[in-house]
Amino acid sequence: MAVVRVRQHVNPLSQKYQTPLSPIEWEKIYAKPNQPLHLDIGCARGRFLLSMAKIEPNWNFLGLEIREPLVIEANKWRDELGLTNLHYLFCNVNNSLRSLLSSLPKGSLQRVTIQFPDPWFKNRHAKRRIVQPELVVELAEFLIPGGIVFLQSDIEFVAVEMRDRFALHPAFQRRGAGEWLAENPLPVPTEREIGTMNKGEPVYRAVFEKL
Repeated sequence: MAVVRVRQHVNPLSQKYQTPLSPIEWEKIYAKPNQPLHLDIGCARGRFLLSMAKIEPNWNFLGLEIREPLVIEANKWRDELGLTNLHYLFCNVNNSLRSLLSSLPKGSLQRVTIQFPDPWFKNRHAKRRIVQPELVVELAEFLIPGGIVFLQSDIEFVAVEMRDRFALHPAFQRRGAGEWLAENPLPVPTEREIGTMNKGEPVYRAVFEKL
């Protein structure tokens, strides 16, 4: 698999990324569009979802990514593997998530992952981070009762901000005891997670359930 080189940081507030997604015809994307859906927000190169889609053929997987070259390459890998339960979309989550979720088969969104998002360290760039209050509201509206949101980051303040924004919404209840989950509850780690743990550095994880 050739590696596409792209910019690491993309400003979601720039004019280039303000056009929302057009409506999606899911029956043209998935062989079985009514299967439970796992949504990965900020999927980067998509390797995590490739592995998940192989392991769980009875789920559909959707990766959202703002860097279009990564999406094009990930969909090529999917096609080479013949996976009909996996798709990647180029979009800006901050202006496309509601229209995207509202077009899904009703009750299909059952699991969401947001893993190692771009931290945007400066306070003046805080609005560029993925987990804004509006995103939490939209996920609360479309995730099924009992559905799961899994968050993780190797940057503590980013993990705290994400966790606190979900904790503030009455539709979400945090699972597990202690400040952070010790282990990833999913069967596949991301490349960033593996690299962080190999360096002996902490990963901050939290799981929320939709009430």
